[in-house]
Amino acid sequence: MIRAGFAMPLLVLAAEPAQAELPEPVRKMVEAAMESGDPAKVDAIISVAKQTNPEDEAELDTMQAAFDAHRKQLAAKEAEAKEAEIRSAELLERWKGKGQVGAFQSSGNSDNIGVSVALSLTREGIDWSHRMNALMDYQQSNDVTSREQYMFKYEPRYQINPRLFAFGLAQYEKDRFQGFSSRYAASGGFGYKLFDTDSLELSLQAGPAWRRTDFLSGESESKLAALIGMDFDWAISDRLSLTQNTNVVADAGGSAVAIIDSNNTTINLDTGLEAKVSDKLTTRLAYAVKYNSNPPAGSVSTDTLTRFTLVYGF
Repeated sequence: MIRAGFAMPLLVLAAEPAQAELPEPVRKMVEAAMESGDPAKVDAIISVAKQTNPEDEAELDTMQAAFDAHRKQLAAKEAEAKEAEIRSAELLERWKGKGQVGAFQSSGNSDNIGVSVALSLTREGIDWSHRMNALMDYQQSNDVTSREQYMFKYEPRYQINPRLFAFGLAQYEKDRFQGFSSRYAASGGFGYKLFDTDSLELSLQAGPAWRRTDFLSGESESKLAALIGMDFDWAISDRLSLTQNTNVVADAGGSAVAIIDSNNTTINLDTGLEAKVSDKLTTRLAYAVKYNSNPPAGSVSTDTLTRFTLVYGF
C-alpha cells in the first residue's frame, strides 16, 4: 500500500480555504484518512463528510483530487524504481522456486521403497521470463527397480504484448519402463494467454519440434514433429480451512504437452491440487499421465502416477 509522502501536500491544500470553511474536526478526520494511504478509507470518510457538510463539497473534492494525484505520482515512482531494479538484476538474481519431495517405505510380505523429487524455478523480467523444471521418480519392489524416470525442461519466453509471447523449449527425459534410455526434444513457437488474472491463468502454445530418442535396444531415431502445449492455474479460494487449526490456500494447476510426429505421438498431462500450510510449506496432490501412441515392444502406451508431496517455496 502506498502511504509515504501524503501529509505535507495534502495539508497545504487543506489550508487553502474554499468558499465555506470546513469544520476543523471534519478536516482532521479527512487528513487522518489520507495519511493512511488507503483510498477506500478516504472515499468512505469524504462521502460521509459530504453528507454532513454539503456546503463544503467543493473543498472536499479539492482535497480528494490532491490525494488521488499524489497517490498516482508515488505509484509511478515506485513502478519506475521496480523496473530499474529488474533491468539491473544479475543473471542469478530474481529466481523464485519450489522444491518438492515425497517418499515411502514398506516391509513385511513385500519390501517397497520409493522417492519422488521435483524442482521448479522461475525468473520474471520485463519482457523475458525463464522456467526450469526437474523431476525424479524412483521405486523399488523386492529389490527390483519398478520405476525410474528423470526429466529436465527449460523454457524461455519473450512477451511480445500482454497476451502474445514467443517461446523456446529444451527437454530431456529418461524412462526405461517406456522403452528408452534418453529422449531429447527442442521446440519453439508462439503462445497466447487466454486468461491472465490473479485467480485464473490459461495459455496455449504451439510450434515445430525436433526429437531424438535412444531406445534400450540400442537403436536411435530423430524426427521432426509438432508441439502443442497448455498451462492452466486456478486459485480456487484465498483461504480454505481444512482443520480448526490450519488455514490453507488451495490452487489447482495443470499442464499438457503433446509432441506429434508421423511415427509416435506423446502426450504428457500433469494436474495438481496444492494446499498451503504456511508461507513456505505446501502439500500437493498430483496426477500425471504419460501416453505414447507407438511404444516399444513389451511396453504399454499409457502410464499414470498419483503422488502426494510436500512443497517448499523459496
